[in-house]
Amino acid sequence: MARLTESAAPPSLIVTPAADPTTGDATAASFDRLSSLLERFRVRAHLFHSGPLCGVTHFAAAPGRGFLHVLRRGEMVVTHQPHAGPPERLEVCEPSLLFYPRPLEHYFHNAPAEGSDFTCAALDFEGGASHPLARALPSIVVLPLAAVDGLQQSLDLLFAETDRLRCGHRVLADRLFEVVLLQLLRWLLDHPQQAQMPPGLLTGLADPQLARALTALHDAPAEHWSLAQMAATAGMSRSAFAARFKAAVGETPADYLAHWRLTLAQAHLRTGRSLKSIAGELGYANPSALSRVFAQKLGMPVRAWLAAQDLRP
Repeated sequence: MARLTESAAPPSLIVTPAADPTTGDATAASFDRLSSLLERFRVRAHLFHSGPLCGVTHFAAAPGRGFLHVLRRGEMVVTHQPHAGPPERLEVCEPSLLFYPRPLEHYFHNAPAEGSDFTCAALDFEGGASHPLARALPSIVVLPLAAVDGLQQSLDLLFAETDRLRCGHRVLADRLFEVVLLQLLRWLLDHPQQAQMPPGLLTGLADPQLARALTALHDAPAEHWSLAQMAATAGMSRSAFAARFKAAVGETPADYLAHWRLTLAQAHLRTGRSLKSIAGELGYANPSALSRVFAQKLGMPVRAWLAAQDLRP
């Protein structure tokens, strides 16, 4: 169980195991809501620690870098800088996952006699701050291992690789950490009430009807999507769809589509592609139209954005 020494304010998610961990949302969508996102915007895990931690351990923030910690046994205190977002002090009293999807400095405090044991990975989010899932998640997720049905099998494989040195163990451990991350994301999608996520992409994907429209937008950004087409994909009226979308996702369907297209544009530009080569596949009539929207939404022209990314047009 996680305990706070002061009131927690969003954006943070600290889950207690009060609810039945095997009970998901009865209305959860029955189709794949994550694969297209994670195929377009990958997350890479890199094992960097396995074993006890004693004293104070500092984890620095770096652009595009997150962390996934597994507290295997023991207890600890986690601290964050004042006004950083999550609680300044958090006590973790049982085996848990601690997930930092965005750069956030944090400290683990462990007394040598406690025998706390960890397996930790750094996470590199493709696109950094523009990664759709990194943007949508709370600054920290703390989840008891017992709350995630089926997680133990993946952890058993992960611990088997990290507990002894074998050929390829680091590569395999990295991939197993990515499996654990995917299971965590599934849990968040399947338990929207228990997770109490803030409005955003994940809360939209947790809604079975909105998820149909969102996955369609993700898979076919070049379509000339109208509000009526989106609503029909969700099986809803236009007014009901627009209202529920805004409440769940935090922006209008049109704004979300524009931001999704620009997120894809940024990803393509990072690989060296030109506006001319990507405008059509993102639903724009010509490069000038994409360039105008880019400048309006991001506050700078493409050339300035490329320079800020240390890229060349």
